[in-house]
Amino acid sequence: QVQLVESGGGLVQAGGSLRLSCAVSGRTFTMNTVGWFRQAPGKEREFVAGIGWSSGTRSYADSVKGRFTISRDNAKNTVDLQMNSLKPEDTAKYYCASLRVGDWRFADDYDTWGQGTQVSVSS
Repeated sequence: QVQLVESGGGLVQAGGSLRLSCAVSGRTFTMNTVGWFRQAPGKEREFVAGIGWSSGTRSYADSVKGRFTISRDNAKNTVDLQMNSLKPEDTAKYYCASLRVGDWRFADDYDTWGQGTQVSVSS
């Protein structure tokens, strides 16, 4: 079993930056990918970014490409999401999740989720 705990959310003005962190523990060797998703009120959970736990391969949603950067530290068992040039439409609850097998853009394929951290961007 894998456990994930997010931190780093908060309130920021448009154009500002936040760094989210996902602390991973447990059977991390079973993970293929760690992904970040977000969910705004009344909307479906959407893929933001993902990183291969061993490979380091990265993927981003078009809406955040060039503004967000995902990184991992295997020694510390953390996956961070650096968010720059934030926009009001980035406001959502952000979740990290682990994937063993499947398409890392599909939330339903992920096995384990953290509790989420709120990001609010004011205009």
